[in-house]
Amino acid sequence: MRRTTKRDLHIILYSIPLVFFLVFLAGCSSDDEEDMGNWEIRSVFDGKPRSSSAYFSIGNKGYTGTGYDGDDYRVDFWEYDMEGDYWVQKADFPGTARSAATAFAVDGKGYIGSGYDGVDELGDFYAYNPSGNTWTSIADFPERPRREALAFAANGYGYFGTGTDGDNDRKDFWRYDPASDTWTELFGFGGDKRRGATSFSIDGNVYMGTGVSNGVYLDDFWRFDPGSESWTKLLDLDEEDDYSIIRSNGVGFSIGSYGYIACGTASGSLTSVWEYDPAYDTWERKTGFEGTSRQSPVVFSNGARAFVGLGRSGNLYLDDLKEFFPWEEYDEDD
Repeated sequence: MRRTTKRDLHIILYSIPLVFFLVFLAGCSSDDEEDMGNWEIRSVFDGKPRSSSAYFSIGNKGYTGTGYDGDDYRVDFWEYDMEGDYWVQKADFPGTARSAATAFAVDGKGYIGSGYDGVDELGDFYAYNPSGNTWTSIADFPERPRREALAFAANGYGYFGTGTDGDNDRKDFWRYDPASDTWTELFGFGGDKRRGATSFSIDGNVYMGTGVSNGVYLDDFWRFDPGSESWTKLLDLDEEDDYSIIRSNGVGFSIGSYGYIACGTASGSLTSVWEYDPAYDTWERKTGFEGTSRQSPVVFSNGARAFVGLGRSGNLYLDDLKEFFPWEEYDEDD
């Protein structure tokens, strides 16, 4: 057996601190990565706390209305000023009181429709003009009425699909043309049926995923090209072992060239936030929403800023609002 020399002892003694230092650095790197992203408190919603409200953004203004407050379905409608951090009540939504409606914004106008009134799924739609604070009825959705559908805007059109009609989850998609007030069915989406999905837009493309169907949380993720109106399947949301992105009834938004999915539910309400990099089709965990976990919240975003709030956690209906700063380090005092 070889004897341990003084030189060997020196190497061992110097190596021990180095090993601990490297472990420390690895831990710091991991903590920094997990803690990247910060939330700051913004003005509490002036209306009654609620969940499953419809919402859209136009410039530096966010709009939300309808929803369910635990007792009643709502028609009141509100504007949030991102720059001034205040709320203003606007003209009531003119349709039946409802929750789980959906919305999109095209050319300075917002559109809200579909949903659930406590008895039936709905298919009526309305356009909101912020400049006159007025509502106009538009063409009803021509297929089965539904709730928990998905809507987004691109290239001057609104796109609407998925959801549930009460008997069956859906996967069809439709294009709404504001100029002609008409709906046209699109074909080519190869994903699963779903309700409670999310989407966000980056550089003209729309990214869509999450949701649930028949009690199963879905892991497929898709890119929609509005130019060709075609869908491309991307890596699944559980592609990596440490991904925990799968959920329903969350919110999606973009800041700069990255997309985000936040909150929602998956066997319980969530606070987790994930950042999507379209250049590499990869996800990174960010600091979770700093507040009560929640499903069916709202999000307002102008592409540079994002605000998440309202929603519910169990039977607790919420009215708080927070702004997300994805590249700031977590500050527990905010």
